[in-house]
Amino acid sequence: MSLGSWLRDRPHFLEIVYKAAENFVTRLDPLISWIGYDRVERLITPPEEIAKEIVFDCRMCGQCILHSTGMTCPMTCPKHIRNGPCGGVRGNGHCEVKPEMRCVWVEAYERSLHMPIYGTEMTQLQPPVNKSLRGRAAWITMLTGEDKEVPAGWEGISELTILDADHTCWFSSQEE
Repeated sequence: MSLGSWLRDRPHFLEIVYKAAENFVTRLDPLISWIGYDRVERLITPPEEIAKEIVFDCRMCGQCILHSTGMTCPMTCPKHIRNGPCGGVRGNGHCEVKPEMRCVWVEAYERSLHMPIYGTEMTQLQPPVNKSLRGRAAWITMLTGEDKEVPAGWEGISELTILDADHTCWFSSQEE
């Protein structure tokens, strides 16, 4: 078992570390802004990439939602599906594209059950990946708000309800 898979199987620990890092980066925002987001990004992107690759098998999409997906990177899905499993999840919870691999979304759901801080964020509908952010430091795109910018047509869509009483998936759209 690799260090990354061992850590991913401890999502509550990772969510505590994430929350602390988020608080730290948010408090540093005035200083980072003063220095310049571009300058700081050049410094923090390499260590962020290395750490996230080791722990999460990260693809550096620049719009990190690990805390919303059970500390499981949805970009590791062969189909890059960002809002839950496709219709091809096998009965054993494995991927239809890579049968030797467990479905990213099965793992995300199971891990989110062990996350008291962010576990409910699995129900938030995520916008499509903005490919122009690929390779960027997610901490910087979070501070600048670039990670939250949504394409036209996505405004007002904010929640995905995973299971209703009949255990069927459905979406809800909420106009703000």
